[in-house]
Amino acid sequence: MTEGRPPATGSAPLWERDTEIATVTQALDALCADRSSAGSLLVLRGEAGLGKTALLNETRRMAERRGCTVWSARGGETLRSVPFNVVRQLLQPALVSLLPGEARDYLGDWYDIAGPALGIVDPQEGTADPRYVCDGLVAAVRRLARREWPLVLLVDDAHWADQETLRWLSGFAERLDDLSVLVVVARRPGGVTGDGARHLDAVAAAARPVNLSALTPDATAGITRATVGRHADDPFCREVWAVTGGNPYDTVELLAKVRDSEVQPVEGRAGELRALNRSARGGGLVDRLKGLGIEATRFAWAAAILGTGISVDLVARLAGMSPEVAHGCAELLGNARILTAPDLVAGADSGDGELEFVHPLIASAVYDSIPAGVCTAMHGVAAQILTETGHGAAEASRHLLKVHPDDDEELVEQLREAAREHLAVGAPDAARRCLERALREPPRPEVHAHVLYELGRATLLTAPAVTVEHLRSALAMPGLDEGQRVDAVVRLSQALLHNDELEDAVRTVEAEAARHPASPVRMRLQAVQFMWEGIHGETVSQERSRRLAELAATCTGRDNSERALLILRGFDAMTHGESAEEVVQSCDRALVNGRLAPGLGWTDGEWGIELLMMLGSAYAYADRLDRAESLFAEALRAYTGAGWRGGHLSLANAFLGLAYRRQGRLRDAETALREALALAERVGRGLPLYWSATCGLVDTLLARGDVEEAWSIAGRYGFAPPYPSTIVLPDIRSVRGRLLLAVGRTEDGVNELEAAEKTAASRGGHNPVLAPWSLDLARALAVQDPARAARLAADARRQAERFGTDTAIGEALRLSAALETGQRAVRLAARAVAYLEASPCQYEHAAARVEYGIATRSVAELERGLTLARSCGADGLAAQAREMLETARGLR
Repeated sequence: MTEGRPPATGSAPLWERDTEIATVTQALDALCADRSSAGSLLVLRGEAGLGKTALLNETRRMAERRGCTVWSARGGETLRSVPFNVVRQLLQPALVSLLPGEARDYLGDWYDIAGPALGIVDPQEGTADPRYVCDGLVAAVRRLARREWPLVLLVDDAHWADQETLRWLSGFAERLDDLSVLVVVARRPGGVTGDGARHLDAVAAAARPVNLSALTPDATAGITRATVGRHADDPFCREVWAVTGGNPYDTVELLAKVRDSEVQPVEGRAGELRALNRSARGGGLVDRLKGLGIEATRFAWAAAILGTGISVDLVARLAGMSPEVAHGCAELLGNARILTAPDLVAGADSGDGELEFVHPLIASAVYDSIPAGVCTAMHGVAAQILTETGHGAAEASRHLLKVHPDDDEELVEQLREAAREHLAVGAPDAARRCLERALREPPRPEVHAHVLYELGRATLLTAPAVTVEHLRSALAMPGLDEGQRVDAVVRLSQALLHNDELEDAVRTVEAEAARHPASPVRMRLQAVQFMWEGIHGETVSQERSRRLAELAATCTGRDNSERALLILRGFDAMTHGESAEEVVQSCDRALVNGRLAPGLGWTDGEWGIELLMMLGSAYAYADRLDRAESLFAEALRAYTGAGWRGGHLSLANAFLGLAYRRQGRLRDAETALREALALAERVGRGLPLYWSATCGLVDTLLARGDVEEAWSIAGRYGFAPPYPSTIVLPDIRSVRGRLLLAVGRTEDGVNELEAAEKTAASRGGHNPVLAPWSLDLARALAVQDPARAARLAADARRQAERFGTDTAIGEALRLSAALETGQRAVRLAARAVAYLEASPCQYEHAAARVEYGIATRSVAELERGLTLARSCGADGLAAQAREMLETARGLR
């Protein structure tokens, strides 16, 4: 045991902690030895009272002796509903010491994103993406850690930390490899569910565990004799251990009672220990508190209600007592080891200092002892005091959540305001709690629908199924004006779409459109309906395309509803392989001076991301890759600047990767698509954006010639049936079929490509560039069924000529050349090169050059193909070109 420590009761929790202290020492030594060393994370796990806080305090002392900067924070049982509470405790002292200009310099681009969450910057209006805010907090700590090296971060009672802090902590734990910082987290096992448990599990997975156990009888005897005297006999010491179970906190508290009661530490008095122990916690603690008097009890209750920021003056206001009486109570509670003594807290005499409970177990016991009616009333008063002192609705909301429903109009408005403040800093879960509580008040009939509408908007990014429920309820009752109702319908349809309920999404918008006469509102709803139908991967009908074409023909692009219909018409025509020239004309008419119209930008909420992704995709497959890249790069900038870090940024990366892939910039495409997939993983598997990222990456890796990695990605991320009901770009079955062929599973590959053929037939035609299943299927069947392969090639030629782009025609000619022999193959290959040289798709051009060089055995053509393949990053194609070059040169 750690007997070399001073025999004070405060050091008792460090007895028998040599192994744990050695682990901390090792981590501190590594931190201080090399500024470039990787960071480390320790998680102290143990039941309440086993000395986690004492070990954290010892870590602080050890770190400060080494010259480390130490920042610390603690979760609170009654504070888990306060977003960013713990991370603010951790960082605010360092940030508020900086001038505003210095803080902005240190946080850089993350200042406006992380600053509101940290409480150092006023939030902007609107909704901040919680994932992007989390990334901003991770970046903020990383930058500050480099400035403050060597830095130690201590987080106590992490099991009581708020959800937003736990999200940050798990994200930070994943990024410690290149940052020299020591993080020590203390928590109890269990007691956390849902996302909080998942975040704590992620922290544990990245950490070195330090599990604390109870003290042995020998250690308990050592503490007993150090506290009450060396004359304590063995039976008395054994009874101390039996009563406390070796729990260090219980041991210290029991021995303090023994000393205060002047119980002699001998066997004859050992029978009194159990009664004394009962008075140290739980009901016994409450009885002891009551024994201090009504005023001291009320002071302790008020302190427990506040939970944080417990100044004597603030407690006095809440408890309804004079400052003089309050200071007396604080001193009394300090002497009773319930609160820290006010004379030990800097500034306490002026009323500015903060108190805290001696141990979280005491805080919980005091809070639980408050009579229910009194507790509710005190929370209401606390909310009023915080509001009057300018703390804002969000800070007061944790108290308002505890108030009993009472048909209070003002409380409903306060909670709605708090929800808006929570959304602005990236805490949608906190906003949801406020609005759900507002519903229980309940709101006035004319306000009820508005609260449901706001609740649906608050949960759109995090819980589509919940959004559906609330928005349907809002639409079923009066109160929303026309604009809000239409917005609610559109958001409901978006939530249904993200919840993989596409049919309901379409029907919802269709029914609302039928309620309106011919007008811009109706046209908007019709456009949304066509949009959802257009992204359905399986059942888009020719009749639907005809209706869309007729409606779009009446549009001139005079407003955004008409522009949306023009975009949808262009996308629909592209997917069915109609004239690419008409596709581009329709899309161009939706722009204003070549740019997105006001209200139709990437971050504008009226239309959503899907419409603009359709616009960029139509350009990408119609050989207008310059415009596609410009649009998707603009999306990336817009979402990054606006702090949208979740699904929107994932899709922006995925579609920018698509544009790069079409251009032949395969390295850039792979980078963007891997980032898209990493972001999609955080949003959730199975969503359409997840499939887009995975499919695009597999397609790009196949183009690069890295079949093994493409197969590995497919297995790791579930790139296999069943597929989503929404359309995925690039075509999911074509890519899956090509992958199966590449790994030698020919029969499975042919089956997949034939399934793509059936889908195209049900849709009434296809674009052979968008869904190149016919090209790959013809190649796969060339030997076993040459007649069918020839029919597929002829059909691909017809479709390509109908579409009319250089890429489509060139790719169809490449296929025809591959199925021919002799001079006819050479002539077709030459024509393919001519078309693809004029195409913006450089990978396809490189492949055509290599194939033409092989057909003609031309060193010059092979060298040109090799140069193009290298510039594209097509390593497999380049290797093939080098091999054929060696053969061709050997034949000369």
